[in-house]
Amino acid sequence: MSIERMGSESEVRKSLFTLGIELDGEGYHPGAWRRADHDPEQLLAARTLRDRVAAAENAGFTFASFDDSITPPARGVGGRIDAVTRAGFVAAGTSTLGLVPVVAATYAEPFHISSQLASLDYASRGRAGWLAADDPGSARTWGAAPRVGEDEIRRERTDSIEVARRLWDSWEDDAVVRDYAAGRFLNRDRLHHIDFIGETFSVKGPAIVPRPPQGQVVVFGYDTAGSDIDVALVSGATVPETVATVRRARAAGTPRVLVDLAVALDIPGVTAIERLADLDSETVADHAARLRFSGGSADLIALLTELSAHADGVRLHLAVIDEDLPVLARYVLPALLRAGIAHRPVPGSTLRANLRLPRPANRYAKEVIR
Repeated sequence: MSIERMGSESEVRKSLFTLGIELDGEGYHPGAWRRADHDPEQLLAARTLRDRVAAAENAGFTFASFDDSITPPARGVGGRIDAVTRAGFVAAGTSTLGLVPVVAATYAEPFHISSQLASLDYASRGRAGWLAADDPGSARTWGAAPRVGEDEIRRERTDSIEVARRLWDSWEDDAVVRDYAAGRFLNRDRLHHIDFIGETFSVKGPAIVPRPPQGQVVVFGYDTAGSDIDVALVSGATVPETVATVRRARAAGTPRVLVDLAVALDIPGVTAIERLADLDSETVADHAARLRFSGGSADLIALLTELSAHADGVRLHLAVIDEDLPVLARYVLPALLRAGIAHRPVPGSTLRANLRLPRPANRYAKEVIR
């Protein structure tokens, strides 16, 4: 009986398997710019961003994330326009791809964060996400006192996420009336002060942007302890360690758990090992504890199939976006789609729907008595 139940759960997990991709910079390797298809000064060009996002959407990825920091990159050649601006820029030109910018939950004002992300959800017609990360090195830039220790950083991140969720709920879904004949455009009884008082700040509310199309933007995060997130991004140095982190995130009650995976693929005429050796000859990448893969398409398909029995999906970090993304689009994703391991996002659906996450009820809405 237990074996049959585990098999059934595995099949359900595979049917939910989500494919995401990180599109910041030239790739995860600090030397990726040397193998890019364009000159370094084109990194910030509009065409570069549009082409990569279009390639990811056409390949069948469910979402793309955009890393960010207010401080400059520590290693390699890089440059950034802030992540929300990049996501907003490509929103109108995409139709199925979820757009998940990194916005630091520490130091930045949560009122402004929630407004930016709600606006992105409108611009993308319900495909916005938020990777709520920490940026502890940016305290001086914000003119703030540095947070001391992981506990203090976690408290502020938790408060920021809670404030954003309350502000998104501060407008009920029917708050906007738009009765031009009567000259009535807003039902003020459907707006609510959130009156939040946390450990690090307080916010009165309500928001200045109506409730997002998804109700609440999908919140991604790395730390499941004390954070009200929808999607956890986890990893480990090996597959068994990664599976263990997935189980811990599930035990913490996180609705969806995705694996962060660094990928370098064989390309025509050059193996992944040769490519990485060439990149490492100048600057060696810092992988931390992230799960890594280097090899051919068939082996990557096998690894993703294995992970699909445990996790709800993956987010792929490519060694060199311009070299690895075409291989993924031609060989890896088509195989996963044909096998039913993964599914293309449904046109017209929200990011929440494609992640199988319910649209949250508004905490401030009064029950209608009929």
